[in-house]
Amino acid sequence: MTKTPESSFSAPGFYRIEVQGRVRKDWSDRLGAMQVSSYVPDGDAEVTVLQGPIQDQPELAGIMKTLYELHLTLRSVRYLGKVPAAI
Repeated sequence: MTKTPESSFSAPGFYRIEVQGRVRKDWSDRLGAMQVSSYVPDGDAEVTVLQGPIQDQPELAGIMKTLYELHLTLRSVRYLGKVPAAI
């Protein structure tokens, strides 16, 4: 079993968010400046991946609200670990 890194409500962390559909790369500034990429699973619709540092849970909630307002279906949200001090 893989251990999930512990997160903190008020601490920065790296996240990976996947949604069904397309998010244009120029929306990155509206989504916490996260890196935007996409892929198409075999025989399925396009999936957009947002990945990068998020300062705290309120920022994460704001990003999730923006995705909701774009009517995108959420596939996953993963906490990847703490943000290194150099960032």
